[in-house]
Amino acid sequence: MPLSISILELQRVAAAALAEDGEIDITTVVTVVPGTQANGTLEYRASGVVAGLAFAEAVAKACSCTVEWHKEEGGLVAGGVGIGIIKGELAQLLRAERPMLNLLQRASGIATVTRAFVEEVRGTRCRILHTRKTAPGLRLLDVAGVVAGGGYLHRIDLAHEVMVKDNHWRALARHGAALEHALDEARTRGVKALYVEVESIEQLELACDAGATRLLIDNQPPETVNAWTRLAREKAPGIEIEATGGISLDNVRAYAEAGPDYISVGALTHSVKAADIALEVKL
Repeated sequence: MPLSISILELQRVAAAALAEDGEIDITTVVTVVPGTQANGTLEYRASGVVAGLAFAEAVAKACSCTVEWHKEEGGLVAGGVGIGIIKGELAQLLRAERPMLNLLQRASGIATVTRAFVEEVRGTRCRILHTRKTAPGLRLLDVAGVVAGGGYLHRIDLAHEVMVKDNHWRALARHGAALEHALDEARTRGVKALYVEVESIEQLELACDAGATRLLIDNQPPETVNAWTRLAREKAPGIEIEATGGISLDNVRAYAEAGPDYISVGALTHSVKAADIALEVKL
């Protein structure tokens, strides 16, 4: 499923990013002659994957500047490469600079690490997914970075998929409710994606019997993921399997070879290292 980002969402993020810098740029007011025109090169200083272009362009437009991109979203670039040119009044270009770079650096950093995970599992059936461990207010930027890096969509919000996790299991137990009844209620509300996180064989069997469409095998070693995956597919042919929790670049290949359909990695977005991107202005 492709990621769709509305113009309103792009404008919202751009407005919020610019608002953080206040109403005026006092440094520019006292140093720049009004009306001065300029252009600048957005330079990707270290190799990586480009992402966040639509968000960066929304910032430029909000500052009455234009951007000509030389690279596409998801493109892999070498160090020292210009990925675009921004043009406009110098005062507006300087106002756009930091918010643009912040968005580009974050999204491209996410895309770059995602690409590394994707390459590690190449040749297996596994797809790399994001989680909801995203920066507040920037979820679609973060997810766009994952998609640009070759990852796939997971839950974007709480409204469209059921995901029963440890605290939901506790809530069901507290009231003596059955997982089957909860999933049946979700179906009556038109929900088709019924995901259940399992931490034991007992929970796995309950989830399969209740009609879960996907099992999330949480915080288990690859050997357990393999055994539980085979058991789940025997009990519920066609059920999807997702491995999650404690997965890194060092062990993701072992998890992928254990046989799940998906691997979700919170570190793609919650521990991102920003890409080294700068703006070189020419007058």
